[in-house]
Amino acid sequence: MRLELGFDQSENVDKRLKRLGFDLMLAVGLVLITLLPLGLRAAAVVMVSIPLSMAIGIFLLDISGFSLNQLSIAGFVLALGLLVDDSIVVTENIERFLRMGHTRAEAAVAATKQITMAVLGCTATLLFAFLPLFMLPEGAGKFIKSLAASVNFTIIASLLVSLTVIPFLASRVLTEKEAHGNRMLQLVMGGIQAFYRPLLHRALTWPKATTALAGLLFGAVLVLIPGIGFSLFPQADVPQFMITIDMPEGSSVQATDGAVKFVENVLSTHDEVKYMFANVGRGNPRVYYNVFRRGTRASVGEVYVGLQSFDPRTTPAFLDRLRDELANYPEARIVLKRFENGPPLAAPIAIRVLGDDLDTLTEVAGKVEAVIKSVEGTRDVNNPLRLARTDLDLGIDTTKASLYGVPTLSIDRTVRLAVAGEIIGQLREPDGDERAIVVRAPMKNGYPQLDVLDDVYVNNVAGNALPLRQFIDPKLSAATNSISRFKRQRVVTVTAEVVSGYNTEKLTNVIIAKLGEVKLPPGYRFAISGEREAREASFGGLATAGLIALFGIFAVLVLEFGDFRSTVIVAGVIPLGIIGGVLALFLSGYNLSFMAVIGFIALIGIEIKNSILLVDFTHQLRDEGMGLREAIEQAGEIRFFPILLTSLTAIGGLMPLALQGSPLYSPLAWVIIGGLVSSTFLSRLVTPAMYFLLAPKMAAKA
Repeated sequence: MRLELGFDQSENVDKRLKRLGFDLMLAVGLVLITLLPLGLRAAAVVMVSIPLSMAIGIFLLDISGFSLNQLSIAGFVLALGLLVDDSIVVTENIERFLRMGHTRAEAAVAATKQITMAVLGCTATLLFAFLPLFMLPEGAGKFIKSLAASVNFTIIASLLVSLTVIPFLASRVLTEKEAHGNRMLQLVMGGIQAFYRPLLHRALTWPKATTALAGLLFGAVLVLIPGIGFSLFPQADVPQFMITIDMPEGSSVQATDGAVKFVENVLSTHDEVKYMFANVGRGNPRVYYNVFRRGTRASVGEVYVGLQSFDPRTTPAFLDRLRDELANYPEARIVLKRFENGPPLAAPIAIRVLGDDLDTLTEVAGKVEAVIKSVEGTRDVNNPLRLARTDLDLGIDTTKASLYGVPTLSIDRTVRLAVAGEIIGQLREPDGDERAIVVRAPMKNGYPQLDVLDDVYVNNVAGNALPLRQFIDPKLSAATNSISRFKRQRVVTVTAEVVSGYNTEKLTNVIIAKLGEVKLPPGYRFAISGEREAREASFGGLATAGLIALFGIFAVLVLEFGDFRSTVIVAGVIPLGIIGGVLALFLSGYNLSFMAVIGFIALIGIEIKNSILLVDFTHQLRDEGMGLREAIEQAGEIRFFPILLTSLTAIGGLMPLALQGSPLYSPLAWVIIGGLVSSTFLSRLVTPAMYFLLAPKMAAKA
C-alpha cells in the first residue's frame, strides 16, 4: 500500500496569487510610466500613495473580517489605477500653481484647497458605484463582496492620503517650475492646444449637433448587445476537472468499478493528464469551493483529474475529444465537467416540469428531453424520470397473514434476510482486518433470485414455521427514483450541458421557443431554471445595485453643485462610457457576464469622477468673473491633462487583468478600459457642449 497526495489546493492558490502579484507589479510600472509628464519628482510624490493606500486598505480589509483571496487581490489590482487619481489631481494642481509663480508652501495649500471639494465629490461618486455591491443577494453577492470591499477600502485610504500626505510631500519635494514644465509636459500640452482646442471650439459652435451625434452613436452601439450575448459566471481556468459516472439504479459496486476503470484507461492514454484519483460507490472529497460531495451509493463513481497545464485555446478542445471517447461506454452515464466560477449551479440549461401525476410528468419530461436533444449545442441531457427504478413488490396478502398470526414486519424482515442478507458478526483476519459475516439465501451468478423465496419459511406468533409463499405474490415493478417538489408542487428537472463555443443564453432561447410548440395537459407547466434563473436573480440584484449607485451619485452631485443642471451635465458622461465598454466586449469576444456588468457599474463612478473635475473648475472660473464660453474653453484645456493622466493610469493598472485572458476578470477590465477610452475623449467635447446648452446660473458675488 502506498499513500500519495491526491489534491493540494495551495498549488492553485499559489499560482493565482503569483499571477495577480505579477499583474500588480506590472500595473505599478505602467502607472509610473503614465506619470512621467508630471516630472520625476511629482511622479515620485504620487507613487507614494500606492503603498500607503494599499497598506491602509489591507488593514481595513482585515479588521472587517475579509480574507486575502484571489477576488480581493483582483480588487486591489483594479483599485491600483484608481487610487492614484486623487493624488494625481492634487499634485498636478500644485504643479500648476508652482508654474504660476507661487512658493511650494503657498502652492500646496492653495492648490489643495481649490481642488478639495472636487476630490471629495469624485471619491464619493466612486464609493457609491461600488458600495451597493455589498448588498447583492444570494450566492453571487457573497462571491463578489470581497472584491468590492478591497476597492472601497483602498479608495477611502487614497482620499485620506491625497489630502494630507501628498500636499505635505509636495511642499517638501517639488521645486519651483519654469513656466511651461518639462519637455514631456510641453509635448502633451502642445498636442492639447494643437488638436483639442480647435475641436472644442467647433463643439461649442454647434453644441446641439455635438450632443445629438453622441446620442446617435450611443443608440447604434446598443444594437450590438444582443450579438454579444449574456452569461452568468465563466468556467474556471484551472488545470483540473471532474468526471462523474452514474450506473443504472441497483447496479453493484463491481459494475460501477468497471465503468470507473474504463474511464481511467481512457485517461491514461493521454499525455496531457498529470494525475487522477477515483472513488467508487461514493463521491470524491470536496476539491473545489462550489462543488459538493455526492452521497454514498453503489451506482455512482467519480474521477478527479489533474492536467499538466491549462491553455485557454487547446484545453477545451482536448476535453471535447475526451468526451467523445468516454461516450463509448454503453452501460453508464459518464459526464466530464469543468469547474466553474461563482455560486454552485446544477447545470447551465435546466427546464422544470411541474404537475401532480407522476405518469404524466414522466411523459412530459420525455418530450422536454427530446426537444433539448434536438437543439444543436447541447450535450449530456439528463432526464431523472427516463429510467425508472426496479422495485420488488412482495404483494403481501395481509388478510391471510393475519389469520395465520404472521406479522407483516416479520415477512419484510425475512425477505430482506433472504435477498439482501443480514450482518450477524465480524471475522477478524490474522493481519488484523475485519470482515462482515453476512447470512443470505444462495445467489446465482452473483445476484439474488426470486425463486429462492420458494424455500423460505416465516414464523408466526406461536413460533410455527410456515411457507413464505403462502402470504406473498412477488413481482418486479417500475418506480421513480425520487419525487422532487418545487414550491410544494411535484416537479422533474431536465438538465443539459453546453458544447464548447455555444452561448448558453442563445441555446436557452431556442429551447424555450421549441417548448412553446409542445401541448401540455391541463395543470402542467414549464419553468426555466439553470443559468437563466440564476442570472435573473443575480442581474436583478445588480439592477437594484445600479439604481442605488445612480441615486447615490446623483445625491452627491446635487449636494456638491446645488443645482439640477450641473448634475445633468456631469451625468451626461455615462452613455459615453457605455459606448466604449460595449465595443470593448464586442471586440474582445467576451459575453455580457456578471463581472462585465460589475465593470459597467464601476465605470459609472470612474467617468463621473472625471466629469466632476471639469464642471467644478468651470464653475470656479465663472465665479471669478470669466465669460461662459471662455470659462468652458479654458477649463477644458486646463483639466484635459489631469483627466487624461488619471484615465491613462487607470487603463495602465487594468491592462494586466485584461490581457491575462481570465474569463472571470478580463471582461470587467475590458469594460472599464473601453469605457475610459471613449469617455475620456468624447466627454471632452460632449460635456462642454452640454454645459454650454444647460449652463447653470452663477450666484452674484456680494
